[in-house]
Order: sequence, then structure tokens, then C-alpha cells
Amino acid sequence: MNKNPHGFTVIEIMFVAILIGISSVIFFIQKHNIEMVASDAQAKTSINSMYYGLEEVFYTANKYYPQTISSDNLKSVDPVLFDDPNGVKINTADSLYSYKPTNCVNNKCKSYTLEATLQNEDAYIKTNRNN
Repeated sequence: MNKNPHGFTVIEIMFVAILIGISSVIFFIQKHNIEMVASDAQAKTSINSMYYGLEEVFYTANKYYPQTISSDNLKSVDPVLFDDPNGVKINTADSLYSYKPTNCVNNKCKSYTLEATLQNEDAYIKTNRNN
């Protein structure tokens, strides 16, 4: 009986296939986690930009907060930042971002809450610092 010394055994092929499968699963789990962290970081950056636009520019000039926010009244904020990581505008249905003004009279508000719903952490919330 002659044995052919060339080629792989079934066990070796199965071992390599299982190793590739496990590596693929680990890769895709890590990729998903990295994407979630990046999305959360983008949301925090957007909320911080809107917050500083409201506090440092809008409130300083007007001594009140607006009833709604957009690139029209917060010109110091890049218009792209009003869209959440999914491309949905702030305060629209399914948006991860919200601006909630309070104590408003004639479209002039005394306070607000900015919020981003994050994927990997609790909500990121900023409130007004001037009253």
C-alpha cells in the first residue's frame, strides 16, 4: 500500500476553515464596535458645535436662545453637523439629535436642552449655561 505524501488531510483542511471562520467573526464584531464608537464621537462633536454656536455666538449677540435651530440662525456651525450620523436633520422624525427650548416668549427662549442618542453609551446631553 503506497501513501501519497502530497496534499492535506481532511483534519488540516477543517482546522484551517474553522480558523478562518473564527477570524472572520472576530473581525466583523470589531468592525461594528469601531463604527459605533465613531458614530458616537461624530454625534458628540455635532452637539458640542451646536452648543458652542448657541452659547458663544447666538446668545452673546441676542441675549436669548432661538425656538428652533438650523444653519439659518446658527451660521457659525457647519450645516452638515445638523444631520445625525444617519443623515436625518435635527428635530425631525427618527433623528438622533434633538433641541428642546424652554421658557419661550415670542420665539425668544431662556433655556434649552440639546441631546444626542448614542449607540454605545447613554444619551449625550448639553443644557444652556446662561439664564
